[in-house]
Amino acid sequence: MATVVLASPQKAAVRRTRDFPPTQWGDFFIRNVSLSENEKMIKEWKEEVEALKEEVRKILKEVVDNPSQQLHMIDAIQRLNLSYHFRGEIAQVLDHIYSTYHKSSHDDDLCSVALGFRLLRHNRYNVSTDVFQKFKDGEGKFRESLKSDVRGMLSLYEASYIGFHRESILDEALQFTKPYLKSIVNQLKPPLFDLVSHALRWPVHRAVPCQEALDYVLIYEKEGHIDCILRMGKLNFSILQKLWQEELYILTRWWIDLNLPSRLSFGRDRLIECFFWAIGSFPEPQHARARKYLTQIYAIFVYVDDTYDVHGTIDELEIFTKAFERADSSMGGELPHYMHIIVQSTLDLYDEIAQETTKEQSAHCVAGAKEAVAQLAKAYNDEAKWFNDGYVSKLDEYLLVGSISCAYPMGVTVSTCGLGEMATKQVFDWLLSMPKILHASSAACRIRDDTRTHEFEQKRGDVASTVECYMNEHGVSEQEAIDFLERKMTCLWKDMNEELLKPSTRDIPLPIVDNIINHARVLEVVYEKEAGLTFPKNVLNSVVMDLVVNPLDV
Repeated sequence: MATVVLASPQKAAVRRTRDFPPTQWGDFFIRNVSLSENEKMIKEWKEEVEALKEEVRKILKEVVDNPSQQLHMIDAIQRLNLSYHFRGEIAQVLDHIYSTYHKSSHDDDLCSVALGFRLLRHNRYNVSTDVFQKFKDGEGKFRESLKSDVRGMLSLYEASYIGFHRESILDEALQFTKPYLKSIVNQLKPPLFDLVSHALRWPVHRAVPCQEALDYVLIYEKEGHIDCILRMGKLNFSILQKLWQEELYILTRWWIDLNLPSRLSFGRDRLIECFFWAIGSFPEPQHARARKYLTQIYAIFVYVDDTYDVHGTIDELEIFTKAFERADSSMGGELPHYMHIIVQSTLDLYDEIAQETTKEQSAHCVAGAKEAVAQLAKAYNDEAKWFNDGYVSKLDEYLLVGSISCAYPMGVTVSTCGLGEMATKQVFDWLLSMPKILHASSAACRIRDDTRTHEFEQKRGDVASTVECYMNEHGVSEQEAIDFLERKMTCLWKDMNEELLKPSTRDIPLPIVDNIINHARVLEVVYEKEAGLTFPKNVLNSVVMDLVVNPLDV
């Protein structure tokens, strides 16, 4: 990191600078996407998908007396991101299984019991962990004999990730299954090797849905699959991929017209990488507008983040923050030119949202977006002041600010503007109140970011992260702090799991709740090894290539 001293008539301003890797994308999607060819292929594939849907429905009816087969079919359908085609059928099957769930307590098939538990919880049925008691021995431990059933162990492992607080049996299940699966994975043959190795990396409950669909279609093909489900999974992914390419074609044109990268050379150009949050959070085709708004606001706010972290002086940042709070052009004359560019880009996006939503919706959509952006700017400014003053907060204080400065509450709120009739005033009021599920997702984001990047960020001179805050507060080592934060992450996921089933959350449309949880899932991919948004070449760009560019063999 270097500093640059800028002379002015009043005083010298010291700016930090960083050398961010340039984008690898540019106008890639304009040069490589043929809209007419895409539309032709989408039309052909959709016709085949409609026929396949009837075949799948027929098979679901044929196995009505076999709950285990029904569960395995639903699991495949959901992992392949086909659920939106079969909402009614899935609900009907799960309603029936739920109504008879405790009557099947005699079932000693660990795989089916754990799968049923996971699917019911995932689909917001409040089921008890008591069904796992029968798999314990006289000493209250899981029976060692269960280890002979690898699929059962894998199913129990997957179920353990959807636990609540005080459900010690699921904590025990994870401690029982994970070390064993890790110890035997390299002795397994496909497809069991593929299933176990994939689950150890990405447990299904924490997997990004669009990425899980791609990963699982390749595994399911090796399994004893149902042909029409496999074929539909491949076609559905291919249709979505073509739609996403079209969306990126349009977004790239918008980005080139906006021209932030050449006007703001100090920041990161990450439009395409931001689109991963969009498809990760909204994998279904009907949510194109939500994907657009999320990509646009995140791409702009990467520059806002870099302004607060790197380029802006503490005095400039005060004015910058006020400009976002006012959310109009009245402060244009007070802002440095580069800040005016960013603020005006944000105001233009508000106008776009107002034009594309109904008259009834536009008022609370735009008001909600403005408030969420203002909250984010204030959090950024609080952190800039901490850095400027050399202040190291306590962990809880930092998480109150950091769960906002991670930008997730803002991104979730702005993208909700693209959800049509679901974007009600009630929903925006709920989001802006920072409900527990949103705080948990956002705090998990902040912690995962920090545990993966804090060494690099401290070397370049950033505000103290959650790691440093905990070390300073408790006088512990770096590893002890990271171990505590990993346990904290587990608790935050349990918060999310519990909130999914609470009446206050059940009143909120599911795509909005899914968006919140999917944001936490996306972050695990982006920061699996390093700061993926800052250094996308190593991981994130290859993820985007697989999801949006490289075609499946259909």
